[in-house]
Amino acid sequence: MAPLSLRTSIKVKLIWAIFIAYILFACARLDFTWDRFVLGLHQGATFIGRLFPPHVLQPESMLKGLQESVEIAILASFLGVIFSLPLGILAARNLMPAWVTWIARGIIALCRSFHPLIIAIIFVKAIGFGALAGILTLVVASMGFIGKLFAEAIEEISIKQVEAVRATGAPFFSVLDYGVFPQVMARFVGFVTYQIDSNLRNSTMVGIVGAGGIGGTLFAAYQRFDYDFVCAILLAIIAMIICGELIAKWVRILLIGRKTSAEMA
Repeated sequence: MAPLSLRTSIKVKLIWAIFIAYILFACARLDFTWDRFVLGLHQGATFIGRLFPPHVLQPESMLKGLQESVEIAILASFLGVIFSLPLGILAARNLMPAWVTWIARGIIALCRSFHPLIIAIIFVKAIGFGALAGILTLVVASMGFIGKLFAEAIEEISIKQVEAVRATGAPFFSVLDYGVFPQVMARFVGFVTYQIDSNLRNSTMVGIVGAGGIGGTLFAAYQRFDYDFVCAILLAIIAMIICGELIAKWVRILLIGRKTSAEMA
């Protein structure tokens, strides 16, 4: 036992030594030095000082951008949930044949392969500037996230309840309604509310590349060096995200509470 333990200890130390050596090598290649870090802190403090006090130079433009971001997030979340629900069911290996799950999981993997900004650039090039490109971008992102988590949640359910419903001769959709959904609905509501919150954040980001929302107003203010207006927009975005989080939490508690009451009845 002692030699085996010694060999394991040597392997662990060797792995740590290789990892630390690679970190040092990467820092050297990327020119990540302490002097640059200190200089960045100084420049960052100077930039933050130019942001205050915040000043709303164009209130109509800012409010329009915030409204558009909220609309993009809500529409994208709604459409994303509609597409993710059947996609997650098709990707569940305990419900579908292997060839079906491979196709569904391939679609999910494709949706998750690229950052929303990259997808937004593609849609902006394909259909032009505006909110539609942002909506389609976040629909793709929602399908990748919710579809994957929903499929994994279905695969973790108790198959006994599903088999009991199947034994009655119920059709496939009745099996889903009575055997699958009751076991995953609470988690699905959590996935959806989190994705709405995520889409609110991403809707501000995709606007930087012209896909609608407050991001375009933010980027334009930054290019004009209107840093006080940039600060006002950032504070408005933070307030929007906090409000969205509170509303999502309230909706999650409301829906899960109703479900729990129905089960108890």
